[in-house]
Amino acid sequence: MAMASLARRKAYFLTRNISNSPTDALRFSLSLTRGFASSGSDDNDVVIIGGGPGGYVAAIKAAQLGLKTTCIEKRGALGGTCLNVGCIPSKALLHSSHMYHEAKHVFANHGVKVSSVEVDLPAMLAQKDTAVKNLTRGVEGLFKKNKVNYVKGYGKFLSPSEVSVDTIDGENLVVKGKHIIVATGSDVKSLPGITIDEKKIVSSTGALSLTEIPKKFIVIGAGYIGLEMGSVWGRLGSEVTVVEFAADIVPAMDGEIRKQFQRSLEKQKMKFMLKTKVVGVDSSGDGVKLIVEPAEGGEQTTLEADVVLVSAGRTPFTSGLDLEKIGVETDKGGRILVNERFSTNVSGVYAIGDVIPGPMLAHKAEEDGVACVEFIAGKHGHVDYDKVPGVVYTYPEVASVGKTEEQLKKDGVSYNVGKFPFMANSRAKAIDTVEGLVKILADKETDKILGVHIMSPNAGELIHEAVLAINYDASSEDIARVCHAHPTMSEAIKEAAMATYDKPIHM
Repeated sequence: MAMASLARRKAYFLTRNISNSPTDALRFSLSLTRGFASSGSDDNDVVIIGGGPGGYVAAIKAAQLGLKTTCIEKRGALGGTCLNVGCIPSKALLHSSHMYHEAKHVFANHGVKVSSVEVDLPAMLAQKDTAVKNLTRGVEGLFKKNKVNYVKGYGKFLSPSEVSVDTIDGENLVVKGKHIIVATGSDVKSLPGITIDEKKIVSSTGALSLTEIPKKFIVIGAGYIGLEMGSVWGRLGSEVTVVEFAADIVPAMDGEIRKQFQRSLEKQKMKFMLKTKVVGVDSSGDGVKLIVEPAEGGEQTTLEADVVLVSAGRTPFTSGLDLEKIGVETDKGGRILVNERFSTNVSGVYAIGDVIPGPMLAHKAEEDGVACVEFIAGKHGHVDYDKVPGVVYTYPEVASVGKTEEQLKKDGVSYNVGKFPFMANSRAKAIDTVEGLVKILADKETDKILGVHIMSPNAGELIHEAVLAINYDASSEDIARVCHAHPTMSEAIKEAAMATYDKPIHM
């Protein structure tokens, strides 16, 4: 905000004959920065540090429950990593790159002939940016609708009930609240000896904004993010190599599904170097040279790339919050320790989302946010991390909820397995997308569903029938006896359920 504008507003403030008390000064400062509400907030019921999926959802829910709420966000745009440089822009590019790939390689199979197909990368990136901009504005609109005070700046604790905010306009103010929620999310996990410059060596943020399609693209880390971004640039023409220290890609995934998933990605020309360690990097030339060796040690190899993506996971973002100043306990990984009500060891201070133990997923953070403010409002909140779905948004997608077969074996649980391939699904055959399967795991004695794993196009949409079933302790027979529309991809779930407790019809 221009200084002249600040001066005019200050002059107006003084002409209103409002006393120059500390409280009024705070109210004036807040009115300059939050942009929505016109009153101050030294008597907030809830103050939230962080405006990502956990923070902004918590703020809206708190306001809906009648709690006076202020949300502090340092980015100057709501939505956090997910909306600004994560989930949303990556899905935009995944979709755009898939459309290009389909037009170039698949349309002809359906009788649609295109004489020439080209990538307009600036237009593709512009579409992604437009989607992000519209969604961030949408969240701001929700704040206004629900009367959430919005402070743009970096917050840190002064006390368990006070947050000092350095605003993006260069001001400083103190926001007070009876309950303060830390929802600052996570940041890219760095690797020793590798400096991310967001040009040749990039994080997921830089990988979303490359101005040229790299000829050779190396991904360090075979997790969700690395495979998705490798998928984007691979479809657009990059030669993609994934380097992973572990023996498997996406180690938490069900083993059988994981093997089929890797084979699918390899058919898309994605190369994998598993059980491989990065020991050195040289970006002094035009490209990047990556020195690797077997994870257990051995002969070193040099890989060359135009761009290297560091995607070795994420770490809780709590730096600069001054948590130690008020005595908030954290674990060795920097995660804030909370109880079942999301309370820290410091009365009145809470934490949700990626900064606490549990899956680092946007939708998990949202559920944390709702449950946390419900507890604050005297209601009952609940999130079961064993029933949170996970999705890899490649093509085909992989989605899962509940236990894997490896986990059940480790826990000594007797179970039945039911599987149904999309090769035998009529809708999949009709639209020529037959790759993948549905796998259901159920308790051998009770038939209660324990885990569901789907590899298919739109698996991220199909999984929610299973999520609902698991949350209500349904059996595989319950799903099997529900009438599913024909022909649909979801019939594969019904058939897999039939295979779990009895026999499928179409296989």
